[in-house]
Amino acid sequence: MDRRMMQQLQQMQTRLMKAQEELSTTEVEGTAGGGAVKVVMNGHRELRGLTIAPEAVDPDDVETLQEMIIAAFNDASKKAQDLSESKLGGLTGGLNVPGLF
Repeated sequence: MDRRMMQQLQQMQTRLMKAQEELSTTEVEGTAGGGAVKVVMNGHRELRGLTIAPEAVDPDDVETLQEMIIAAFNDASKKAQDLSESKLGGLTGGLNVPGLF
């Protein structure tokens, strides 16, 4: 490998590391039930918070609450995936690099 190629690889590695760091600190929010359930996760799809409005808690209808939590989680997960792809996709030339997405 020539020196120029090594420099390009090092620059790419630096950009990837910076993007990975941004993903760990950037948060996305998913909601369901008109905002009754809110899920917050980072760009790596790690759960950071869960908020449930008191009016969403009905002891006689736990199933609806469970469905709202799943929907909010999936909403946040999709947003985190989109964020990850936007931050890393251009850096990898569109390749799906294992461990990055």
